[in-house]
Amino acid sequence: MNRGDGLIQRRNVNRENSGVTRESQDSEDKKTDREDDPEDGDSKETRLTLMEEVLLLGLKDKEGYTSFWNDSISSGLRGCILIELGLRGRIELEKAGMRRKGLLSRKVLVKSETPTGDVLLDEALKHMRDTDPPETVQSWIEYLSGETWNPLKLRYQLKNVRERLAKNLVEKGVLTTEKQNFLLFDMTTHPLTDNVAKSRLVKKVQDAVLGKWVNDAQRMDKRLLSLLLLAHASDVLENAFAPLNDDDYELAMKRVRELVDLDLEAECIKATASPHDIVWAVYAASIK
Repeated sequence: MNRGDGLIQRRNVNRENSGVTRESQDSEDKKTDREDDPEDGDSKETRLTLMEEVLLLGLKDKEGYTSFWNDSISSGLRGCILIELGLRGRIELEKAGMRRKGLLSRKVLVKSETPTGDVLLDEALKHMRDTDPPETVQSWIEYLSGETWNPLKLRYQLKNVRERLAKNLVEKGVLTTEKQNFLLFDMTTHPLTDNVAKSRLVKKVQDAVLGKWVNDAQRMDKRLLSLLLLAHASDVLENAFAPLNDDDYELAMKRVRELVDLDLEAECIKATASPHDIVWAVYAASIK
């Protein structure tokens, strides 16, 4: 998938430090989870993971399923899993080193084995923890998607990811579950029930490239940057722009083009916060 796809035409090493106790490590992991959750504390807003947000953008509100023609969302959701683990401080990319290894050749390292409490994230984390030597971001997206020619790696596949994420959203009161008949087969669908949650998500995406645009990827919130990049890689980003008037739509698309056309290697070198590099690496692998 090329970086500009979907943007032209509008459609309606060490796992434990010897000086740090297990308790302090767990405490630090929980702190990281809180810091990277923008809706922590007593917020009444529904907390969604990056994977759930991308899926929600891709789901048709009334029909309750994603487009049959979207062949990008599967790998996109696996990429979201990697970024979510990075944002929560569970994994990181190995250092670029003196020879400046490229994003796609750097290995994924497990930084902390502490469970996140999310079944999909913990399943992926376990696979990474049990793999030696470590693998690259691109390899992990292929393994978790089941798109690998290596039969020994098929055990890493995360199955029924869309259905499992949809069930999470049902439990959070955002979606409901129905059965629809498609002539030759019945399919479980998940129509939208919480319009407020979807509207809030769409507005957040719109504001990121309109009213709150900072014109500098390094200054953007890591989670919001990840949402924009992975929603684009999953071919669902334009769904958030469809309600905009023509002028705002053109401006939003122009700014997204500026973002996705950045030199990813250069942005990674400029990044001062460690999760940024895994964000760029996942996006680079998702569009390759």
